[in-house]
Amino acid sequence: MIHLPFRFLSAKSSQSKSVSSEIILSTATKKTKRVNLILGLVSIGWAGLLIGCNTSSTVDVLGDWTSKSELEGPARYGAASFVVGTIAYMGTGIDVSNNRLKDFWAYDPSRNAWTQKADFAGVARNVGVGFAVGTNGYIGTGLDANSTRLKDFWQYNPTTNTWKQVADFGGTARQTATAFAIGTKGYVTCGFDGNYLKDMWSYDPTANTWTKVASYGGSKRVGAVAFVINNMAYVGTGNNNNSNQLDWYVYDPSQDLWTQKLNFITDQTSIARSYAVGFAINGKGYLVTGDGNTKDVWQYNPDVDTWETKGVFEGASRTFGVGWAIGNKGYVTTGSNGSSRFDDLWDFDPTVVQVIP
Repeated sequence: MIHLPFRFLSAKSSQSKSVSSEIILSTATKKTKRVNLILGLVSIGWAGLLIGCNTSSTVDVLGDWTSKSELEGPARYGAASFVVGTIAYMGTGIDVSNNRLKDFWAYDPSRNAWTQKADFAGVARNVGVGFAVGTNGYIGTGLDANSTRLKDFWQYNPTTNTWKQVADFGGTARQTATAFAIGTKGYVTCGFDGNYLKDMWSYDPTANTWTKVASYGGSKRVGAVAFVINNMAYVGTGNNNNSNQLDWYVYDPSQDLWTQKLNFITDQTSIARSYAVGFAINGKGYLVTGDGNTKDVWQYNPDVDTWETKGVFEGASRTFGVGWAIGNKGYVTTGSNGSSRFDDLWDFDPTVVQVIP
């Protein structure tokens, strides 16, 4: 027998409802069975027929994690990152001794190797944001060594390995904001300046100017996640006044418009989270880690506006990590759990079977 914890998630419907249950699958000829967790409308009555007792076995699910080369710099949390081409760049953050950092690193997945780059040219900081537009990356905002909020922004040129200060962020100085890039512009939204925020600003590198655009569609928050699919940004989760959020919105820059999507795990407030990691692979969005010792992995399909589980993160649970996607894989690195700081790196392949004992 195979025991599989399974959460039913509904598509948008007046009849839909989230159901927590357990599936018992009988296999007479082998101990494991591949199960692709497809979420959709499932009747409560049918689900009830599948409830049974636990048995010790394993089950295979799609979505596997592989440990990669550790960051060669200090373990940290609250770093900032971006991807240019097929190389990921990461730096800043705060170490185990609570020192703010300004070292900067490049990760090449083809060599599974980290290379130290020129230090970030601004003051050392943590909980800033990063994004890439074209062939350059950008890092800004955050907290300095005195916990002063920042609004400066810096451009990194990977070709010359140099930094250049650009126009200050257009909004108030802030920490724990959320950033993404679409086309030729970068975007920064939400965060905390002494108050929770939801304003959003776009940065045009050609003009070196910031422009206020439509505010985030949901409530004010910190620690939200963003990923971009087909030139649309999906933003959600996070924390507002000590309450983790479940809502998700999509931003269309061509219309400067936010539209609400299916909440992240409707009615399942126990797995709401903030300071998680998000990335997009092959037209799907992924959400992993975050506060509350969460290790579950969730996939969002924008075509049908649904969420489904994709196994569990195989590193330690953490918050304030960073992540990105390159090619067909996603990556998670750094972060914190209590007094622990992390320097490990994990890659995620949604097409490979993960065996869960």
